[in-house]
Amino acid sequence: MLQTDTARSENAVMHPLLAEAFEAHGGLERWRGFSALSATIVTGGEFWAMKGLVQDSDPRRVTVELRREWGSLAPFGNPDWHTDFTPDRIAILDRAGNIIAERRAPRAAFAGHDLTTPWDPLHRAYFNGYALWTYLNTPFVLAEPGFAISDIPALTEGGEVWRGLRATFPDRIATHSREQDFYFGPDGLLRRHDYHVDVAGGFAAVHLVSDFVNVRGLRLPTRRRAYQRNEDFSPRLDRVMVSIDLSDFSIE
Repeated sequence: MLQTDTARSENAVMHPLLAEAFEAHGGLERWRGFSALSATIVTGGEFWAMKGLVQDSDPRRVTVELRREWGSLAPFGNPDWHTDFTPDRIAILDRAGNIIAERRAPRAAFAGHDLTTPWDPLHRAYFNGYALWTYLNTPFVLAEPGFAISDIPALTEGGEVWRGLRATFPDRIATHSREQDFYFGPDGLLRRHDYHVDVAGGFAAVHLVSDFVNVRGLRLPTRRRAYQRNEDFSPRLDRVMVSIDLSDFSIE
């Protein structure tokens, strides 16, 4: 459960770059005034076939809460089905809320997996749940208690200097990996997000974000592309692992 007391702002106070990023994305206080975020999502990339899954280009609706780690994607596997994600449970439900499939302690189901280990629908639903929740709550989730924030060397891309922060996520949050790196452009907006995909053998990923839009005062990226990371920390641009295009945002 995410907290709402004054401890939430400690990271922003201690790390000026994070405070700058919050302001660039619309402000932490504005973000706290909302409870849920939805968007239309179109997903692609090579990763899904590597897991033995078929990925179509149909638009879906993703919804995440901003006060606890919860998410849903609809439709999922059937026009009348949707997912119900929390860190300790993943389920596929029908419109009436009946359980089609369910898995408790879903992270344990990835033990021994590598990049090409096949996934079943619940593996995929759990991955979608935690990944989209993380992305759509970034960067504001980094203000939560339990995060450790430290500076990392900047990157230079396309003539811009991207300043970096490393966040160590608390154990209570399901996400790609405990340590994740975030790089911000001169305008304070997120440009790049690096992590290891622990549920798929721990491969290193570079996640590039762009094409921001203003939604009720918040700046949100609409284009996301994830690549494998080379040893020199550059993205392997010849292979798009996951593509995400977002539109029609709605905030409660």
